[in-house]
Amino acid sequence: MNNVLRYVGDMMHLISVVVLLLKIYATKSCSGISLKTQELYVIVFLARYLAFPYFISVYNVVMKLVFIGSSLAIVWCMKYHQVVRQSYDRNLDTFRHYILVGVSFLLALLVHEMFSFQEIVWAFSIYLETVTILPQLVLLQRSGNVDNLTGQYILFLGAYRLFYILNWLYYYFTGMYISRWIAFVGGLVQTALYADFFYYYFISWKNNEKLKLPT
Repeated sequence: MNNVLRYVGDMMHLISVVVLLLKIYATKSCSGISLKTQELYVIVFLARYLAFPYFISVYNVVMKLVFIGSSLAIVWCMKYHQVVRQSYDRNLDTFRHYILVGVSFLLALLVHEMFSFQEIVWAFSIYLETVTILPQLVLLQRSGNVDNLTGQYILFLGAYRLFYILNWLYYYFTGMYISRWIAFVGGLVQTALYADFFYYYFISWKNNEKLKLPT
């Protein structure tokens, strides 16, 4: 069961990436998407790959390459694609994301499971991923309106973390040992950050209305 929940979580994450790429490449627009969040995801994935550079499984390697490659492609399009970059909401995407990088790195130095380069880099990637969605949520709150593809992107991204929480809860209630408590706590915090968005998404779906966030 635990593997099923983890794989479903991975698929939710993969679907979120596909939805975002579909939005950018099909509509030639990145309106409503935070470049700051996408840049943070590049750092997260590269740091996690650096923490575990050795071979684990074909599945693991493929997923790493997909997430790193797609994140780099999204950032490139938003910054350099002649058409896509014109739709970037630069005036709304002003979150100082470098602060998140600095705080996450400092926290990794102070709170880790073992004092080693590998463990500190891994903890840094976990802490940073926990708050990576903040620039995106702030941008959407400032703009108010959320288009369908952007809303679905964030919904699947949140579902990815939710299924990982369910996986860890399964471990706990079946008496299995949760070895990565940092990832568990980070996942709880990250899922909590999505709670407000989930609420308004559900309300808009229930009332068959366009998703709007309070400004």
